[in-house]
Parts: sequence; structure tokens; C-alpha cells
Amino acid sequence: MIPVCDPNDGPGSLRLLEELTSNADQVQQRLLKEILTRNLDTEYLHGFLQGGTDRDLFKKRLPVVDYDKVKPYVDRIANGEPSTIISAKPITELLTSSGTSGGLPKMMPSTEEELDRKTFLYNLLIPVINKYVDGLDQGKGMYLLFVKPEISTPSGLTARPVLTSYYKSSHFRNRPFNKFNVYTSPDETILCSDSKQSMYCQLLCGLIQRDEVLRVGAVFASAFLRAVKFLEDHWQELCSNIRTGHISDWISETSCRNAASGILKGPNSELAELIEMECQKDTWEGIVKRLWPRTKYIDVIVTGSMAQYVPLLEFYGGGLPLVSTMYASSECYFGINLKPLDLPSDVSYTLLPNMCYYEFLKVEKGEEEEEDGSIECNSNGEAKVVDLVDVEVGRYYELVVTTFTGLYRYRVGDILMVTGFYNAAPQFRFVHRRNVVLSVDTDKTTEEDLLNAVTHAKLLLRPLGCLLTEYTGYADTSSIPGHYVLFWEIKGPPPPISDPHRHVIEECCAEVEARLDSVYRRCRSRDRSIGPLEIRVVGGGAFDALMDFCVAQGSSVNQYKTPRCIKSKEAIDILEERVVGRFFSSKVPHWEPFKVQTT
Repeated sequence: MIPVCDPNDGPGSLRLLEELTSNADQVQQRLLKEILTRNLDTEYLHGFLQGGTDRDLFKKRLPVVDYDKVKPYVDRIANGEPSTIISAKPITELLTSSGTSGGLPKMMPSTEEELDRKTFLYNLLIPVINKYVDGLDQGKGMYLLFVKPEISTPSGLTARPVLTSYYKSSHFRNRPFNKFNVYTSPDETILCSDSKQSMYCQLLCGLIQRDEVLRVGAVFASAFLRAVKFLEDHWQELCSNIRTGHISDWISETSCRNAASGILKGPNSELAELIEMECQKDTWEGIVKRLWPRTKYIDVIVTGSMAQYVPLLEFYGGGLPLVSTMYASSECYFGINLKPLDLPSDVSYTLLPNMCYYEFLKVEKGEEEEEDGSIECNSNGEAKVVDLVDVEVGRYYELVVTTFTGLYRYRVGDILMVTGFYNAAPQFRFVHRRNVVLSVDTDKTTEEDLLNAVTHAKLLLRPLGCLLTEYTGYADTSSIPGHYVLFWEIKGPPPPISDPHRHVIEECCAEVEARLDSVYRRCRSRDRSIGPLEIRVVGGGAFDALMDFCVAQGSSVNQYKTPRCIKSKEAIDILEERVVGRFFSSKVPHWEPFKVQTT
């Protein structure tokens, strides 16, 4: 049973939060029994449990699994088999994850009921932020929200990203009025499938209503900064529209245009001049606060890979607090930040025990926190798995979930660190995604992905008699959009860093991009949220200098291996000092919505 949370009833919502977190283990036990009882006759569970719903039996008989064990069942449903192979409730859609399998987005099963669970969490966010920020019912939020492409599977089920699913659902489109959560963007501008028209119209509406805006945001920090860059490129046109009261003719999506016109209403030269005055200044530092002077905070996710954007957000935000409210994924929504005004580096999420059944694999971390650690095992060689209330403060864990939608003991891939407890519910800091080495937006490139791409690209060096001896990389987010930077050390005849062979390294850049996964290529070609990949060729000995630095920092010389991603400024500077040539991809990689293979 999903509890009712009325966002307009602050005291009642906070009492509910206290009840859930104070009885975390009891809630978890009831929830697991409900999941197992409901789905006991599914093909998947019946094969393991054969009628039992006991928690100990569940832990003993059901294996902890990765996506490769889930994928065959999801593919069968996508191709028309009944949902009952994994879920008693009908699977109503498939949610595409930013993680990939075989280069294509992973697909997570979802049900209509799961939308109620997501709405519950969204509703709970409002009374929590109201504890810390007053007066949010006296204005609006300029939230820049977008939908992304979707496909129809052979079964007729739609496959699409989790946020696109929610924005297109009746839960969002027919949401009851909430005085604490009024948007400047009409729904029609959010639901516009043309991302450029959507961005333009949402910013236009936000500028027109600037005196009413109390908070600004997007889902991810990268998306909000992309909006700032868009504004930097289009402010003159936006001001022209405001001055004349006429929206640019290239805004052709009818419902989006009509909705924005309803906000524009007529000419407003005074507002246009005010915006122009701010945008024409020598610096854009503090531009958010200057254009929307009543803004109290910026609401974006700034944990995990999004933490790299904090300096830019602080620059444009002019001192506004950065609020990261919730922790969620395509598999399930998990928890909320109960101290929303904490610094980004201090953000912890409290997992809500009624969202799914949680378990945790103990992780022994390496020398660097960002390194993937090994999973701890018991004397029988089995992974150590603990329940929600049994985690230990200061320890690292990988999240495992059992959901109402057909995932059982599924490894999400998130590495978390326990920072404390709120009542009986643990609080976690998101550390990183397992195996991910590069990420700019919603892309998540693993070491294996990068190795595969570089392996193909380096073949282009062979005709020149050159050999790639070492490589590493980092995500450069010092400008918007961010982009991948790879450092290559090349052996052989003089490296092709000047004419007539410069084009070879440029082709290597393009080949790496072409070999990266579907999510990366979509971000590059459709969303334009990632810039062209760059290869920086370094002189001989550069990677020896990197090794010397790492060993001096405490790495074992006997166990040292070149990191495929570097994050410390010192390590980047060591290679940067030895760069002899810089090259960018001159091609946009091919992308098209993926297709589900029929069986």
C-alpha cells in the first residue's frame, strides 16, 4: 500500500516521514513479503522459491544478479510474452537507462503503480524543502525539463527514459494544483519533442515571469548549465521577442508556440532592455541571480559525476545555494536529501524504506575513493549482503534492490558510503557508478567501453608505422558543453601531429566516438550536451612521469597500472605540460533510436 502524501499538508507529510524512517526494518519486511506474495507465481520467482515467501528463504535461494541475467526476461516481454514471467501486475512500459548493455540502453520494466510511488516521493520533497526555505508558495519555479526520444517495441510497449515517462504520464499532466510547486514553463513547452524549441520557449517563459521566480533548476547540473549556455547564445533573439511581443518564426511546434505566446501576451520593451543590460555586461558571473533576483536556490543534482559542475554553477549562480533533493534511477526512486541546504560535498540521501527492498554488497575500497573496490565475501566465497538497517557508518556498499516491477536482488551498480542514520533509516553519500570512468551528461562510459573504442581507433595509426603505447582520459567540463579528453602517447616515426597527416588523429577522434555507446552518441548528435571528443598527443615519457607521480602519492610500484581516467588536477597537469598536439573530432557520430531485437 502506497501511503498518501499531501504536499500541501507539511506537518502530516513530515509525520509520515518520521513513521517510515523510525520503523525502517518493519516496513522493509512487510514490503518484501508483499512483493514476494504478489509475484510468487511468476516464472522467475517460482523457479527459485516454489511457494515460499520467507525472507531467509529469499536470501538463500535467489541469486544477486546483474543486468545480463535480467535482460532475457525483459527482451521476452518486449517481444510480446506476458508480463507474468516476472510480474503479476502488467508491465506497462520499459524504462531506458543511461547505463548500457552491448552498447544499447538497458531497459527496466515498469508498471502503472510505480508512477504512484514516484509521485509519493516528489510530494514528500516539498514539505522537506519548506522546512529550510520560507515563502515558496509566493512565486514560481523555473524548472527546465525535457522529454527524449522513445520507441515502440514489437509487443507495443513503449521504451523511453524514466523522466520522459513521468512527464508524459497523467500523474504529471493532470497533477493537482500545488501552491508550492508552480512552474513558469507550460506543460506544452516541456513536452515538446524538439529540444531546441523546448529550451527556447521555456527560457522565454522564465524571463517573462522573472519577477515571480523563487527557484530555478533542472534535473541534472549539466542540463541547467546547457540552458545557461543556450541563453548566452540566444539572449538577443529572446529580447527581440519580448520587445515585439512576437515569437520567432522558427518556433513551429504549434502547442509549444501557442503556450509560450500565452505567457508572452504582448510587447514589453522595458523588460527586454533590463535583460539586455544584464546580458551585455563584461562578465556573466552571477547571471542567474541578476536575471531572476528573487531566486532562493538552484535545484539540480550535483552528486556523483555531476559534482564536476559545481564550480560553474557557483560562478553563474552568484552564491545561490545548490540544492540536490533526491536520489533515483530508472530501476526505482530511492531517497531524499533531508538537509537540502548542505554543501554539495556533504549531501547525503536518506533511503525511504517503502520504495523497494534494499540490500547491500559490502565493498572494500581501493586506495582512491573513486576506484572500484572488490566485493567482500564470506568464508564460503559468497558475497556479503546486508539489509538496510544493518549497514555500518563509514563503510562502502553497492546497492541491490528488489522492486514491485520485476527486479529481484538486482545490482544497481551504484557505490554508496554510509554517513549516518535518520531514525532507523541509513543515510548515504553517492560515491560513483561501478566501472564508469568518463561521464559528462547522462552518458556513462566504462573502462571496457573506452578500451573497445580506442582499440578500433588506434588501428588507423598502423599505415603510418605508429603505435599507441598508453592512453588515459578525463571529462573536461570547464566549458559548456563538456567533452571527453584523451591523452595518447604514440611510438614510432614522428607522430602525425602536423600536415600532411594531422587528419589521421582527427579520424581517430571520430572513430572513438563512433565506437562509444548509444547514450554517448545521442548526447553528441541529438542533445548536443557533449562536445567533440579531443585527443591530446603527449611526448615520450609523459606516462612515466604520471606513474612517478602516482607512486609518490602512495601507489605500489609493483601493482601500478595506468588509470584509464584521471581526476586530480596535478595528474592532468603532468600530462598537459607534455602535450605536443591537440585534435578534435570533425564528425558527429551517427545515432538513431535503438530497436529491440525480435526473437
